[in-house]
Amino acid sequence: MTDFEAIYSTYFRDVYRFSLSLCQNESLAEEVTQETFCKAMEHLDRFRGDCSYFVWLCQIAKNTYYSLCRRQRHMASEPDALSNIPGEGDLEQAFLDRETGKRLLRRLHRLKEPYKEVFLLRVFGELPYAQIGELFGKTDSWARLIYYRAKQELWRELRDDNL
Repeated sequence: MTDFEAIYSTYFRDVYRFSLSLCQNESLAEEVTQETFCKAMEHLDRFRGDCSYFVWLCQIAKNTYYSLCRRQRHMASEPDALSNIPGEGDLEQAFLDRETGKRLLRRLHRLKEPYKEVFLLRVFGELPYAQIGELFGKTDSWARLIYYRAKQELWRELRDDNL
């Protein structure tokens, strides 16, 4: 994990800038960047070393961005079957809806640590990433990544419940 944290802290800003140049949207660029590092962390053992980490990460970011574009195009062309599901950016707001909140809390309690605790500290404790990272003896980038992954998992489960 230490190697990945070094890669994350070294390349995060550059991969974010690359993503921003692709999509021209700060929010989407952050999502693409976070997803890029999630995928890189899962597949770090597949990195062959044929290129630099930066090039590898940018390739992942580009593929992630194109996948998101295809998914959005596909979803826009289908009937809006998911209209009652909150948007990914609105996951925290879903807790305000009583029924959705109950489902999310059940899913939240099934999350593995540290995902569950980081999510709780961020959403309910309203702690900044720097403080969360400090609590775990990690960086704010680590906290941001763990929070993002927890949020993605909750979003996937909520979406799967409604299909």
